[in-house]
Amino acid sequence: MSNLEHLFAQNAEWAEKIKAEDPEFFEKLSKQQTPEYLWIGCSDSRVPANQIVGLMPGDIFVHRNVANLVVHTDLNCLSVMQFAVEVLKVKHIMVTGHYGCGGVKASMDNQQVGIVDYWIRNIRDVYYNHQQELETISDEEERLARLCELNVMQQVANVSHTNIVQNAWARGQELTLHGWCYSIQDGIIRNLMEPITGASDLSERYRLV
Repeated sequence: MSNLEHLFAQNAEWAEKIKAEDPEFFEKLSKQQTPEYLWIGCSDSRVPANQIVGLMPGDIFVHRNVANLVVHTDLNCLSVMQFAVEVLKVKHIMVTGHYGCGGVKASMDNQQVGIVDYWIRNIRDVYYNHQQELETISDEEERLARLCELNVMQQVANVSHTNIVQNAWARGQELTLHGWCYSIQDGIIRNLMEPITGASDLSERYRLV
């Protein structure tokens, strides 16, 4: 079907199912957006934020890009973060990577891919900073899995280093940062690190306020 009519049909079926469970769902949803969570994840089509954690529309604010990066020159990501923190008042930011990530793998391959090379160069920096650990892992899949984890933890650090987050903490706003990694093979999320709850959890070099 070139006009994608099947997607419209599936949409109508989905909407009817939701209304059957809660007739006022869409009316309530249209009047407000009050999610407690910001999900920063990968664009991979196999990693849909809401479904993975069993949340409905309106429960989670989402930003996705190749390999779930938080780059301090990316105004798209930073704008999402600022809106989520300062307007929506989310209480949790979860950077969620996934094992077997194509963007992370491309950063390991030392080959040109295209314009995405400029983007994933940030992951090459993560590899460089952890090269000694990573190159003790002989199995390539295991090395990739570890780099996926290290990349998530670096992106959580990048989130914590923004003035968006640190100003929220200075205001006394409740905000916790998390680093997770999802397995497409079994559908389970792994928690990679202790949550970051305030500037006291950061090195003094990165404290802005």
